[in-house]
Amino acid sequence: MASAKAKDLVSTNPVVVFSKSYCPYCVSVKKLLTEAGSTFKAVELDLESDGSELQSALHEWTGQRTVPNVFIGGKHIGGCDSTVGMHKAGKLVPLLTEAKAIASKSS
Repeated sequence: MASAKAKDLVSTNPVVVFSKSYCPYCVSVKKLLTEAGSTFKAVELDLESDGSELQSALHEWTGQRTVPNVFIGGKHIGGCDSTVGMHKAGKLVPLLTEAKAIASKSS
């Protein structure tokens, strides 16, 4: 079932971006995460055989139908605007570090 698959992906990966390969907002979020030094799991819904079912399950779970749909540390962050907003507020990198998606720098 798509709902169980989505929840399993979120619970087993520090950062998950449910995305569509052609979406410019998805590309922006993945670029931002990469530039921040984060590892993440991108699930391209347009390339998954059950992508539309996953997108419907995410809508039921989060209330968000659009992509990107970003989860960090098992918590729903939202879409592109929410993720970029967190970054501009200085909250994204600490959250990614806490989720162990960015290796903490040792001195």
